Amino acid sequence: MPPIRRLLRWLLIACLGLGLLGALAAATLYFVVSARLPEVEGLRRVELQEPMYVYARDGRLMALFGETRRYPVKIEEVPEAVKQAFIAIEDNRFYEHGGVDYRGVARAIWLLATTDDRRVPGGSTITQQVARQFFLSSEYSYTRKLAEMLLAMKMERELTKDEIFELYLNKSFFGNRAYGIAAAAEFYYGKPLDRLSLDEVATLASIPKFPSSGNPVTNPERARIRRDYVLQRMRELGFITPAQERAGQAAQMHAAPHERPVEVYAPYVAEMVRQEMIARYGGDVLTRGYHVVTTIDPTYQAAAELALRDGLTVYDRRHGWAGPEQTFELGADEDAAAIAERLRSTPAQAGMLPAIVLRSGDGTAEVVLADGSTVTLDAASSRWTNRSPSALLERGQLVRVRRVESAAAAGEENPAAAPEIGYRLEQLPRAQSTLVSLEYDNGALRALVGGFSFAGQKFNRATQARRQPGSSFKPFIYAAAFERGFNPASIVLDAPVVFRMRRGQDWRPQNDDGKFLGPMRLREALVRSRNLVSVRLLDAIGVDYARRYISHFGFDEAELPPNLSISLGTPSLAPLDIARGYAVFANGGFRVTPWFIDEIRDRDGEVIFKETPATACRGCGAGGSPGRTSQAHIVDGFNLGPAATPASEPTPEAPEAAASAEAPVEEGAAELELPQAPRAIDERVAWQLVSMMRDVVRRGTGTAARVLEREDVGGKTGSTNDHRDAWFSGFGGNLVTTVWVGRDDNRSLGYREYGGRAALPIWIDYMRVALEGQPPMPHEPPEGMVQVSVSASGRLLPGGAGGITEYVKAEDLERMASEVDEVFDDSLPSEEAFDIF
Repeated sequence: MPPIRRLLRWLLIACLGLGLLGALAAATLYFVVSARLPEVEGLRRVELQEPMYVYARDGRLMALFGETRRYPVKIEEVPEAVKQAFIAIEDNRFYEHGGVDYRGVARAIWLLATTDDRRVPGGSTITQQVARQFFLSSEYSYTRKLAEMLLAMKMERELTKDEIFELYLNKSFFGNRAYGIAAAAEFYYGKPLDRLSLDEVATLASIPKFPSSGNPVTNPERARIRRDYVLQRMRELGFITPAQERAGQAAQMHAAPHERPVEVYAPYVAEMVRQEMIARYGGDVLTRGYHVVTTIDPTYQAAAELALRDGLTVYDRRHGWAGPEQTFELGADEDAAAIAERLRSTPAQAGMLPAIVLRSGDGTAEVVLADGSTVTLDAASSRWTNRSPSALLERGQLVRVRRVESAAAAGEENPAAAPEIGYRLEQLPRAQSTLVSLEYDNGALRALVGGFSFAGQKFNRATQARRQPGSSFKPFIYAAAFERGFNPASIVLDAPVVFRMRRGQDWRPQNDDGKFLGPMRLREALVRSRNLVSVRLLDAIGVDYARRYISHFGFDEAELPPNLSISLGTPSLAPLDIARGYAVFANGGFRVTPWFIDEIRDRDGEVIFKETPATACRGCGAGGSPGRTSQAHIVDGFNLGPAATPASEPTPEAPEAAASAEAPVEEGAAELELPQAPRAIDERVAWQLVSMMRDVVRRGTGTAARVLEREDVGGKTGSTNDHRDAWFSGFGGNLVTTVWVGRDDNRSLGYREYGGRAALPIWIDYMRVALEGQPPMPHEPPEGMVQVSVSASGRLLPGGAGGITEYVKAEDLERMASEVDEVFDDSLPSEEAFDIF
């Protein structure tokens, strides 16, 4: 055999051998890689990371939680132009290939062979990108590329093209925490997909290639070049006309960050929701697309925010200018831009913008805002201080200003002129405040503000602060006393008293005014907030008894000090707990639990939680229903008022009457299918306290609330030693609302800063809005009460002629009739002494 033929034969054998080995290696690699491929069927049920949405009760957005911006859309909701743009730039043969575009692969191989680049463009279809995004790493290797291609072909066999395309559009990263085309459209243009222009569509399609370094916010010029190329490809593929291409390329780049607008400002409540959702569903709750509807009423919440901020501002201005928050040493050559950099970490609070004084003199001051702009403050901007800005401010000081509209430019000669924009000198209040408003029948939270500014401090004083309620705690003491036989007409001494304690110290409680009014009815004592009456009353009924009784309002008995000081409101309690306690009075004696999450839906819109709150049943016994006769109901030794007993059996002689008597029972039985709140106190005791607290507003320490011109408004002021805390808790309409004002460092609010002065104005401003259009709360005396007439000294007047009208429990009437007159003797000691342990 000639050598040439022998050589050719060996070359052929070698090629066949190498080919066989290559095929064997390829087959081995294929089986090894394909065996590790994941199942793609689960992509139909994939849960993309989606933020948690929090809404007010009317569906308006209150907060959005989660690091990932993503709003998944169905492929049917995606405009055709958006699809075409991505097809043009990413994979123009997407609807033709089977997951791998062999033309693209060949082009990539050619580039690898003819260039020195280790990574070359092309070769990855949309399907391959989806495979990589969901199942594979971003590692660049031939093994990963083979797995990507095999997985893409597997996906094409099991999923439709539209299903794959939908996954791609929702999964792709567009920079700035935006995942998915809908989130990108909202962030960069503040629009839904169906309102995007052609140039905006092309810009968005260009982002996934370089999401961080080439998006239109970070690098608009690079994004413009990519956009123009996308438009060119769309024209080449026949998706748009040349005229549309030119118009799109001529458009200016105008993308800008757009955060999804929050429609209801309630940051403290939103944070409460976030914490509660994590507690219920775990740490990944912020990525699972939950939609949480709260009980917050947007109108009430806005009124609460405004009332609290205005109230604190008025309080703070009463105490004058406090000075700058901080002073910087500014260099002589520092300009406005350099000074503004110092404000980078100082947030605005409640509309008060941080500013640094650049210049001060000639009655004015020039300040620099965080954006680098300068503002001149004139004498009008600091009129509330009675001093000019130059007398208050020095260069380098950090102060606050508020942007305001001035009507100075719109004089009488030109009423249509636009108002001037000016700035007013402000300061952060030295005090803090909180407001809690509940529906007293079921505990639904309608408004909550935890402090002056969430941006300044995230500490929620409504739920986290523990403060002494002072005199606003007295109604709970009175309720305990009424359970033990006292009533609004009972006489208790307002006179000096000293208590000797075990260690030899003496405790001499005092009234706020330092005066003593002698024997007085309990109604008057509460109206005038007499401390010594509360102390004597608690001493008469016993501290242990009172603590157990008051715990029925929802307080933890361990939080109530085991001594007489609780009569003056010394327990440290959260404002939300105080509001809950007052709800018991307003709803007729039932203990409700505050709640703020009404409904939770998953990402598919399925309801996974719906609150069914335990609700007070005014007119019901403890567990009974309207229309039934009542007997005493005893729980833990306390008489909680009428309890339900079966209605009378129908008699043969009066079938029609019997049938009509059954109707209320059936209605009540239907109501029992809903959760009913447990009874906390006797309904009659609750009625008596409501009546007395209405008098507090009519003629007592809460008379300022008469401006609301509603007969159903009642409540109680509260102040503590040295005016460290100021309170007003009260009710009206269907709401119970508590307001607290104080300082976080527990320092004094200042001279004569009582609850009626510091807290009540905030309560009034809020309730003025919340009560608008609300029917008055009911106040009919419940069953088991008797109307009596008493003298000014509290003695029962026979025959009910003249005197003062009171309603007392039926079982208390006999006790009142048997009372002796010694209690009214004027020859009383100037100071009584008791041993307490």
